[in-house]
Amino acid sequence: MAKDVLQQVRQAVGNLNPQEVRNAAERPLAIRLIASSGPGYTEIEEFLSPPAFSRKKRLEQAQALHRADDVDATEQFDLEICEAGLSCPPDAFSYFPEDPYRMVTEILEAHDDLGLPLARYFAPFRKPVVERTINTIAKENALFSLATALPNIAPSVIQLPWSVAEIGSDTAFLTVNQIRMLFLLAGASDRPIGYREQRAEVASVIAGAFGWRAAARQLVGKIPFGGGLIPKAAVAYAGTYVVGKSAERLYSIGYGYTRSERKLAYAEALERGKQVARSILRKRNREDG
Repeated sequence: MAKDVLQQVRQAVGNLNPQEVRNAAERPLAIRLIASSGPGYTEIEEFLSPPAFSRKKRLEQAQALHRADDVDATEQFDLEICEAGLSCPPDAFSYFPEDPYRMVTEILEAHDDLGLPLARYFAPFRKPVVERTINTIAKENALFSLATALPNIAPSVIQLPWSVAEIGSDTAFLTVNQIRMLFLLAGASDRPIGYREQRAEVASVIAGAFGWRAAARQLVGKIPFGGGLIPKAAVAYAGTYVVGKSAERLYSIGYGYTRSERKLAYAEALERGKQVARSILRKRNREDG
């Protein structure tokens, strides 16, 4: 059985191309800044591009930022950021010095498609994008875990770069989706993306798949009449969440969770996963009713 699942994982991995994530993360950005004075521009620029960054990185960031009075600026912009209190274009986002992360939140809510390159280029966007990625994919895996047992919960709501029909088992799906998450987290963290570049993390995900697969089966087997569905989904959520949080630390400071930290994070995520699963089932029951 383990050999069959491993073969399914290998086949599913063939549908996952890290180059697509790399292209999305490395897409050029053009951001127009609007301020009343030089100090106003400098404050916005230093929030997006702190002096602590390397000179090479700051030059890369500078190529994406264009002051409104820059005669050489492009005419096409992905975003416009405006000093609060000025008369700004209708689609511009205001920068509030007393609460600069309000702007970050508003931009990500309006431009989810720009989250990955914004996180790669600019540190203030990194943590929100990383957290959103981990939570989204952990929830996707919980949803799929339920969908395999309850077919009328359609996994089509999950936005994936492959067809669900191409995945041979829930274990293969959850594993490949975790690998996809690793690519996205590396991209958001300005780290190298790919099977070779992330071989240690990918190998760890594949090796760990059989552990939480066995845990989920044990939970379902102990609870009769389908009552183990919530624990099964919670295991899928928690396993994915811990993989993501450990990778977040690895890409941030160079090392992941210790064994004890992983155990603690898993226990906390398992409870959160149960809440997510109950929420999905309640929504399904309302739609059926």
